[in-house]
Amino acid sequence: MSDILRKHRLAALLGAAIAVAPLAMPVIFGLNAAEAATDTAPITGTVAPGGSFAPIVAADKPAVVTITTVMKAQNADTGDNSPFSDASPFDEQFRQFFGQQGIPIPRQMPQRPTPHAEALGSGFIIAADGYIVTNNHVIDSATSIRVTLDDGTELPAKLVGADPKSDLAVIKINAPKPLATVNWGDSDRLNAGDQILAIGNPFGIGTTVTAGIVSARGRDLHSGPYDDFIQIDAPINHGNSGGPLVDLQGKVIGINTAIYSPNGGSVGVGFAIPSDQAQKVVAKLMKDGSIEHGFIGVQIQPVTADVASAIGLGRPEGALVANVSDDTPASRAGIETGDVITALGGQEIKSPRDLSRMVADLAPGARESLTVWREGETRDLRITIGGNQDDQQQASADNGDKSSPAAQRVPTIGVGLGDITPDVRQALNLPRRESGAVIESVAPDKPATDAGLQPGDIIVSVNQRPVKSAKEAKAAVADAGKAGRKSVLLLIQRGDSQTFVAVPFSVS
Repeated sequence: MSDILRKHRLAALLGAAIAVAPLAMPVIFGLNAAEAATDTAPITGTVAPGGSFAPIVAADKPAVVTITTVMKAQNADTGDNSPFSDASPFDEQFRQFFGQQGIPIPRQMPQRPTPHAEALGSGFIIAADGYIVTNNHVIDSATSIRVTLDDGTELPAKLVGADPKSDLAVIKINAPKPLATVNWGDSDRLNAGDQILAIGNPFGIGTTVTAGIVSARGRDLHSGPYDDFIQIDAPINHGNSGGPLVDLQGKVIGINTAIYSPNGGSVGVGFAIPSDQAQKVVAKLMKDGSIEHGFIGVQIQPVTADVASAIGLGRPEGALVANVSDDTPASRAGIETGDVITALGGQEIKSPRDLSRMVADLAPGARESLTVWREGETRDLRITIGGNQDDQQQASADNGDKSSPAAQRVPTIGVGLGDITPDVRQALNLPRRESGAVIESVAPDKPATDAGLQPGDIIVSVNQRPVKSAKEAKAAVADAGKAGRKSVLLLIQRGDSQTFVAVPFSVS
């Protein structure tokens, strides 16, 4: 898929499981002092209030624990299952986000071929009777869990509840005495530049504190409905997962969760789940042991300025529906491919992330109003939210001018179109009922090339109206030009995915 189409494709099914780079890691022996110092050195220029972070560390460190899990050997190498692994679509998106194409994500150190293996992570105590918060990926697939307190005491733990979508989990230990705890802080008050401390057990060398600042807020890594990460430059590494990120009052304002690293160690790009989000999830897990997330069953993408212009929408806001899955709440509510969802439950939708998060937060069975923009007008629908049991993920050439003589030329955008003949259907392995117009050629210096269109793409609709032939597609594009549109909105089928692409009209 071209970079332009990939950029336009935010076709993530609502309610898709959240994906993060695991910081939990297999137990490592032989890490020397020089290596440890390199990976955990404080950021130069970070200034502690009163000249030292020691009072904060002294208050919080007793509540930070090391979590050791035993899991089957095939699950111990979390690099194989990581969404940042080489085969993962998320890995590709994450590299794109940082402009780091081609940099490999390091896998975990290899394990000896044993029936079971150990892995390490971190956590923090939020209740004196032993409730501990950590990441879901720290305890996922574990056959047993043990917790090591700051004083060295080891205790067995049981899983209270976990939520893969938010990557949060709660475990419980029974201690002979009340335990030290940390308090939740207010992550909404954080700003870029605020000082923070990260506490955890990187590389299994023992509880470690690193200092830094908030690098950015609201990072969306396209990993799930709750993407709102705090980006930090405090060094965190494998093993820090689940450890607390604290402010200068010693309160937890985040849970260290993910890193981006081309070399296996910290490069100053780490991510934490905001406490305001985590606190709500943790409370539900402690009460019920699980969370039912809402689900409606659509693939969505952003509304760009070109898309808004093509469909007559006043502002480039909302969530453009690229596909509606069969037999889902969305299909039953009458949502159609090409709709722009602009409001849910009376709340305005400005981006796909807004819609994704709002749906995930709704209780299954809830009946909500939903507003869409369709064919130049606003329409109000009613939708009944689905639940976890409905949640399912969809699967997410030659540029020369070699079109057949019968190709319908569309000079205003620079493509040659043909009908879907039996030969074309067989060559492209199209379903029997697939209809539309096949792009047979793309002119190198026309808008279609810039938009990422390729020979073999199928145009399914033009400006939200289905087309069944090359003639219909050409006429629809011409009509958009005559109507004074600056661009035309095409629904493109490529392989198993559908994506809307707005193609500007040529000025020449």
